[in-house]
Amino acid sequence: MSTNSAGRWAVVTGASSGIGAATARQLAAAGFRVVLGARRLDRLTELAEEIGGTALPLDITDPDSVAAFVAQVPECHVLINNAGGAKGLAKIAAADEDDWRWMWETNVLGTLRVTKALLPKLIASGDGHVVTVTSVAASQVYDNGAGYTSAKHAQGALHRTLRGEHLGEPVRFTEVAPGAVETEFSEVRFGGDKERAAAVYQGITPLTSGDIADIITFVVTRPSHVNLDYIEVKPRDQHSATRMHRHE
Repeated sequence: MSTNSAGRWAVVTGASSGIGAATARQLAAAGFRVVLGARRLDRLTELAEEIGGTALPLDITDPDSVAAFVAQVPECHVLINNAGGAKGLAKIAAADEDDWRWMWETNVLGTLRVTKALLPKLIASGDGHVVTVTSVAASQVYDNGAGYTSAKHAQGALHRTLRGEHLGEPVRFTEVAPGAVETEFSEVRFGGDKERAAAVYQGITPLTSGDIADIITFVVTRPSHVNLDYIEVKPRDQHSATRMHRHE
């Protein structure tokens, strides 16, 4: 049994590529009216036209942009906090504060801004649902990754706290924590170095954006009384953030 999605409004951040774009497509196919938010409006508009959604510019690191975005969202039943990312792979002793600041602004404060702004509409809908895409890095740490893992730990803590603060209200909260997903993530982390990014997935069969979108769509179409609190998903070839089986 699943919830009828027809006429329900879903907001997806970071919707111009990767997991966000795949999720927007699948939610639209499931019957949701999808509002897509991202900075790259050209990509966003093309996707919105493809799926019959609404494209709106959104920079989650800018409070004014978030306010302008939310003001144009007529209703919100589902929020997919997908925007985020990593920059660099440096030891703490060599940390670049600008990279750390970007990761915390994007993953933590960006999630805070959008969620806080849309919570009144989610609750008013009578059946709201917040899905936050974190990472296995929200529960694990690894050498040279403290900027990202600390931000993802904080993002996860923010999301899980909401579950208790809104207990008894008509809104659900689900954290989806993926492992290795082949998207633009590693290219962004390595400053556009495609060769270095490709090496991350060499010898394994990584997850795809569609795999994560499948899970998110399943989650938000469960009956209203069902709350899938936390889902960690990794490729079969991945055991943890630091351990993978790479085929010859």
